[in-house]
Amino acid sequence: MKLFANLWQQLQQSDLLHYYKRDKVAIVSSVVFLILALMALFSPIIAPFDPYDLTQIDLMDSEMPPAWLPNADERFLLGTDDQGRDLWSTILYGMRVSLMIGIFAVLLQSAIGIVIGLVSGYAGGRVDSVLMRIADVQLSFSTLMVAIIVLAIVKNAFGGETYSSYAMLILILVIGLSEWPQIARTVRSSVLGEKEKEYVDAAHVMGFGPIRIMFKHILPNCLSPIFVIGTVQIANAIITEAALSFLGLGMPVTEPSLGSLISIGKEYLYSGSWWITLIPGFFLIVIVISINLLGDFLRDVFNPRLYKD
Repeated sequence: MKLFANLWQQLQQSDLLHYYKRDKVAIVSSVVFLILALMALFSPIIAPFDPYDLTQIDLMDSEMPPAWLPNADERFLLGTDDQGRDLWSTILYGMRVSLMIGIFAVLLQSAIGIVIGLVSGYAGGRVDSVLMRIADVQLSFSTLMVAIIVLAIVKNAFGGETYSSYAMLILILVIGLSEWPQIARTVRSSVLGEKEKEYVDAAHVMGFGPIRIMFKHILPNCLSPIFVIGTVQIANAIITEAALSFLGLGMPVTEPSLGSLISIGKEYLYSGSWWITLIPGFFLIVIVISINLLGDFLRDVFNPRLYKD
């Protein structure tokens, strides 16, 4: 409790909270994202139906329109999908899956990128050249292309049933391992500026080892750009998961995510069941926009030259 109290006190004294109170766009986007995240987190409590419980699904209820359209069923606020699942409940569970994939994928790429960026920037010389050339090679391939190839190989090698059981873990690994160069290059550029400062020289004089200097002294001063790029990367990871699910290489239809719901509904657009695709697509857009707006706010606050008071 004392730790959280100290953090809250530091936040109150920082410029971040001051600028946040004066930025209406940041306030609205953060509130929207917080509401959607809480809805996803508590989906088992909020959702009127469990899309994983086959006893609550009836094929006779498939493609029911939303409650405000003719021939609707009042039990289904946003209608149903092609399997008869309540779309509102499925979206709540799907948001939780999409957010978990986005957050954990970014945590993985952050862990890899921070370590490589610290070592590259601090060591310099040949180590820096080798690590950055590896990052350049990685950046030359698009994340979506790498993910499609890897996921297709995994799916064919282990079979659809095994893939479905570990789909979330596989997506986190693939997206996380594909995007680490972005964070590594950002951390490296910050380390190059920090390692020449006096506090690093003082740490050398006191006999501290390179690992302690990198992680205890330099890293805390490099967190601002990491928070900014990490926020944007969460949105990118969610979009990547949605794209892969749309292509049939992401989450299976039995474990809904926003991407898999959009993929299911595309086949029913021309039959009039537009809600199966458009409503999950709307929630996906709102989540991504709110995260990107928060990322823009953090970028401006942490860079005084960009922020206009």
